[in-house]
Amino acid sequence: MAVVFISPKQRQKMFFTGITVIFSLILAAIFLGVFFSEPKASSPTLVFNKPKVSIDMSILDSEQFNDLQPFPEMKTQYIYKAVAKNNTAQTGFIFADSLEDAKTILKNMGLVVNDIQEAKIGRDNPFEPYYQSSPQIELKK
Repeated sequence: MAVVFISPKQRQKMFFTGITVIFSLILAAIFLGVFFSEPKASSPTLVFNKPKVSIDMSILDSEQFNDLQPFPEMKTQYIYKAVAKNNTAQTGFIFADSLEDAKTILKNMGLVVNDIQEAKIGRDNPFEPYYQSSPQIELKK
């Protein structure tokens, strides 16, 4: 029988201590390699590669481009209250460039204008739903 001077627990303790030391050395090497490394020096000269872009302006001379029509200007909407020749009250909306143009259009239609105002377009709260149905609740007595 062999004489063993190191006990199995002592051998196991030495094994784990050795692995821990080796692991610590590897981590220290990685730490030193990563955190103490300096970035590589780059060249201080700026390099600009000019893009090769050519714009074909001959489209402006084409017949298709020359036939384009500009958009008509938007007219303002007015609300009017007027009286017709047969003394009937009429209310409605009319589109015109200005307030005076709206009055002349209504006058040419044979109406006598009582009140005309620019229509308020849009809503105060844009997130408010257009149609909101309220549920019918029946109360039991």
